Amino acid sequence: MNFPAKLLGDNVVTKASSLLRHRGISIRHIVFAFASSIALLVLYFNYFRRTGYSFPVNVVHYAPVTPEVWTDRSFQVRDAFLHAYHGYERFAFPNDELRPLSNTSINNFNGWAVTAVDSLDTMHMMGLEQEYKRAMTAVHDTNFTLPTNTRVPFFETVIRQLGGLLSAYALTNDDILRIRADQLGTILAPAFETASGFPKYGVNTIRGTSDGPLVGSLAEIASYQMEYAYLGKITGKKEHVDRATTATRNFFNADLRQHGGMYPMYWNISSGQAKDAHLSVGAASDSAHEYILKQYLMTARKDKANLEMYLRFTSHVFNNLMYISPNRHLLYVTDSKLYRTGNRPTHNFEHLSCFFPGLLALGAHTLPLNNLEEVGLNFTALADDLLPKQKLGYEALASFGLKDLHLWAAEGLAQTCYLTYADQPTGLGPDIINMLSGGSRPEILWMDAMQDWRTSGGIGPPPGVGDKHPWVGDRTPRNAREREMAYAMRDYYVKNADYQLRPETVESLYILYRVTGDVKWRHRGWDIFQAIEKEAKTPSGYANIDKVDTYDPRQLDVMPSFFLAETLKYLYLLFQEDDLVPLDKWVFNTEAHAFPVFEWTEEEKEAYGVL
Repeated sequence: MNFPAKLLGDNVVTKASSLLRHRGISIRHIVFAFASSIALLVLYFNYFRRTGYSFPVNVVHYAPVTPEVWTDRSFQVRDAFLHAYHGYERFAFPNDELRPLSNTSINNFNGWAVTAVDSLDTMHMMGLEQEYKRAMTAVHDTNFTLPTNTRVPFFETVIRQLGGLLSAYALTNDDILRIRADQLGTILAPAFETASGFPKYGVNTIRGTSDGPLVGSLAEIASYQMEYAYLGKITGKKEHVDRATTATRNFFNADLRQHGGMYPMYWNISSGQAKDAHLSVGAASDSAHEYILKQYLMTARKDKANLEMYLRFTSHVFNNLMYISPNRHLLYVTDSKLYRTGNRPTHNFEHLSCFFPGLLALGAHTLPLNNLEEVGLNFTALADDLLPKQKLGYEALASFGLKDLHLWAAEGLAQTCYLTYADQPTGLGPDIINMLSGGSRPEILWMDAMQDWRTSGGIGPPPGVGDKHPWVGDRTPRNAREREMAYAMRDYYVKNADYQLRPETVESLYILYRVTGDVKWRHRGWDIFQAIEKEAKTPSGYANIDKVDTYDPRQLDVMPSFFLAETLKYLYLLFQEDDLVPLDKWVFNTEAHAFPVFEWTEEEKEAYGVL
């Protein structure tokens, strides 16, 4: 039998409508579903598909805290300092450091009471007059040429001992500190007797000679400019200033074309040229990068060579060494080695690298990054002698506001530094983690993500910058498979589980709070201090901690002098309501010793040959 076409169509529609009504679906539902599908397709093709990455943000709230509470917290830090220092005085002074478990001492830095001298400016800032007065006996009594000191490590002695004397002088104007600093700086001078002027590793203070390999790590050959420049300023001695300016001249003239303008890790002390292609802001490199900016700031922002080198260094890091982790989108900085096939990142993230966000925040606060022409610089022209690919990277950076870019990087990196603490059962940060990027997982360069973020309209915080909660996954996996799953969700595994009472993270939290005024940095610092009190405190001091990523941490018989000189100082300054060390008037060396900003007089410029 044949049916008319219209009757057949009507019958099908009628049956379909009856079936949909039976299932509770109306034509209005169909229209809504169709419109929703179109909207989702529009979103996909015009946003998600174009960006390639999505960076969700958590909402993190902190309860209001009164100024009185913050002041009380600073006093709790001062009490922690007193606990540690009194233990040192009782069991270790005038030796170098306290062993806080055995209540014994160790002389690992010349036996010149390094904890006392390293802590002088901390005591002064905290108003600890009696402790300061007792510590000054070490300044008066130390014999810098004791027969037992056959090899003085130049780098550590400069940043801890010489830096401690200079900072205490700057704060008190006590002339004995200037005199002793001059004596120590002179006794260490044989280290500079090399063809390039870069210092050797050690000095024999009896014979007046230096020794050590002819290849030096970047940090050890380039972390003295601040100390020797300021020493020259307060003594009027050209030889001290010359040692600082030699380092600047060597680096400015070095051939860094293959390294993107960034200093690599190892250098030939004779030739003054780079020896390898390992690029890092972590161990063996960190403080040298730090001193480029800080030398510029300390000398009243007149030294354009150091400013140029700082901009080249940070630009290379932004374009090549900063990544976003694949799951939690944590921003981190890593190291890389240059091979014939290009840079290979290790995806290690070191606690030592956590000084870098503070440095970036300091630069964003003090430099005219969005108007470099006012200091006579053209940003993209800094790449003129670099490789073509590197020039393109400068153009990409210049297309953003440099000040915003540097501050975003600082905030994102500092947050990751904090989260490496907050993620652990102890609340303390491991020394090295390895981010699970590359291989079968995405490897996302931060600047690639930034470009996509901007292309998509710049919606929400930049990649890696938005607030994030600590990881709350299973912290006690029972087998290898569960461990791998936990690592994948957390985005990293712990490579070195020691917490060494290091200052870098709280240093950056302090600077970011003073630069931005955002109280979240204070709250994060308070979390860290509470964890130190809970896990690291001993009857006589504070101890390094092993296995911070477990519920069974272990104290180690070590209390480094920098815990008092740096970690507790930065926490105290973070919680103090008064800005005791304004960042536009003082500059911290790599051991948290505060040096005043100064300007060379016309007579000094002529005599010392400085700009």
